[in-house]
Amino acid sequence: MERKVDTFIVTAYAKAPQNTSMYEVYKNIGVVLEIDWETRIVVDAEFTFITNLAKAYFRRLIIGYNMDAGVEMLLQQVDTNYYAPSANSIGVALKSAFRRYEERVK
Repeated sequence: MERKVDTFIVTAYAKAPQNTSMYEVYKNIGVVLEIDWETRIVVDAEFTFITNLAKAYFRRLIIGYNMDAGVEMLLQQVDTNYYAPSANSIGVALKSAFRRYEERVK
């Protein structure tokens, strides 16, 4: 019996900045987005941060986001609200995730 899946996964990675705990543990930052096929809304997200607080913050930031709105508004929120050495790496990973999404869905 075939089971219909209503969501799909998009992943992307970027190099973590050197001399950070993220680099020492993971070497990269990973972004995993679960997206609803019909609405194009992010229903769940996971990030490879060291702290649970940063993981929870970025989950709240992106869950509910409509992927068809593009990455720019999300990048602006990261730039405005996240002050850490890994901010640029997060932007790179998010841009990559959006590119992958657009290649597959549009």
